[in-house]
Amino acid sequence: MSHSDDHNHDDGMSHLGEMDARVRALESLLVEKGYVESESIDALIETYETKIGPKNGAHVVAKSWTEPDFADWLQRDATAAIHSLGYTSRQGEHMEAVFNSDDTHHLVVCTLCSCYPWSVLGLPPVWYKSPPYRSKAVIDPRGVLSDFGLQLSNTTSVEVHDSTAETRYLVIPQRPAGTDGWSAEQLMSLVTRNSMIGTALAEQPR
Repeated sequence: MSHSDDHNHDDGMSHLGEMDARVRALESLLVEKGYVESESIDALIETYETKIGPKNGAHVVAKSWTEPDFADWLQRDATAAIHSLGYTSRQGEHMEAVFNSDDTHHLVVCTLCSCYPWSVLGLPPVWYKSPPYRSKAVIDPRGVLSDFGLQLSNTTSVEVHDSTAETRYLVIPQRPAGTDGWSAEQLMSLVTRNSMIGTALAEQPR
């Protein structure tokens, strides 16, 4: 499926310079007028990038770990399953959930721009939009995983999924061992944004 030339989302590259300049100018003006503090803006961005957004996805993952029926629904119709939890996007994109296993590890990239499931992962990390990541993820996915400190067994294949304006992907990492009896809330603490993109595994219980 090809990318749409006029899809309504951050294309991440062709207008990045102009948009970045506008955002910086607006921020500077608001700070200069005393309406906001630069530290407050940074804190707000940090919150949406690493806390609020990824917690939605972590909820989806933890629910799939603890409820087999939901996991089955997620595999059959991820869009409906995710929307049932109230996580919807203005873009109305189709969602696909891909499940990691001992045999297969999934990695998500957007080779043309920066298509990303904001509704479940929040703001995309800077590296996700960078040309080196976008190109190397396709050419040398194991190399990318190694760059992130993830070494997989040679018997585990790596499947790369290219997001588009119409379809976004959510990686469901494997549930860590030693978490039997954990609640969904406890399991959510082990699910990171990177593990739902595929550049990391779920964290191990301490």
